[in-house]
Amino acid sequence: MTHSMRKSIVSLRAQVPDTAFTASTLGTVREGSGVVIGEDGLIVTIGYLITEAEEVWLTTYDERVLPAHVVGYDQQTGFGLVQALGKLDLPALELGNSKDTRVGDRATIIDGQGLDVPTAIVARQEFAGYWEYLLDEALFAAPFHPSWGGAAVVDADNRLIGIGSLRLQMLQMGKTTDITMLVPIDLLKPILGDLIAAGRPKRESRPWLGVFSAEQSNEVVVMSVAGGGPAEQAGIRSGDVISELDGDEVEGLADFYRKLWRRAPAGSEFSMRILRDGRESWVRIKTADRDAFLQKPQLQ
Repeated sequence: MTHSMRKSIVSLRAQVPDTAFTASTLGTVREGSGVVIGEDGLIVTIGYLITEAEEVWLTTYDERVLPAHVVGYDQQTGFGLVQALGKLDLPALELGNSKDTRVGDRATIIDGQGLDVPTAIVARQEFAGYWEYLLDEALFAAPFHPSWGGAAVVDADNRLIGIGSLRLQMLQMGKTTDITMLVPIDLLKPILGDLIAAGRPKRESRPWLGVFSAEQSNEVVVMSVAGGGPAEQAGIRSGDVISELDGDEVEGLADFYRKLWRRAPAGSEFSMRILRDGRESWVRIKTADRDAFLQKPQLQ
């Protein structure tokens, strides 16, 4: 069965211009995988591979190389779509129901090179990423797949239940285990039509600050800021601790994001209390739409 599913998974290589907003953090050459979900050559992948891409190339299981163009990208879920240009002629993988996936369920992670790793779902829980990203319930699988980005995660019935996103570590019985974080495929279903039609979901953009943060002892510590972003313009620095938003105390990274996003729409202003070198101060900060900082692909 894995061999037949292999035909639905392609290798993906994206070229991003040096001038792209994400070039310094994600690089200008990005490689991973994508999964065919439409008989016409529609492919889902993890969005960071194709953000601001000016060229996308696909390599099939039988070593055919085809160009593709970016269809759309969703900052909120992290999914990206590309469309093969020319006749891909590969079977589409059926979408499963990730909401039915339980801890302990067996699964297989397959990349575009044909490497499949039998795995198991070891957790379903909230995930807060340092780049202002939050999933209420992500899937986590072990053992991890060494080429996780955009890889297909299929259940025992050979249906797609998630897309590989990150390699993380989990502490189990005193030992550190490498795991793969998966974006559940059910998050794609409500926005798939919008992504195809408009390149992004028809929902209000979340307010964005441009901070890369970590959680330490329930505190949100700024690791760095995006150049030209709202946080840099407000004078936020590496090492600052974000403690309050408009007097609303911040209790961890996920709580920070939820309280930030309640200050919609993007472009709104608020006061933020920070601790710097043991001293507290207030800064006024104006949020932005992250998409406005990205170079737009030529959607076709």
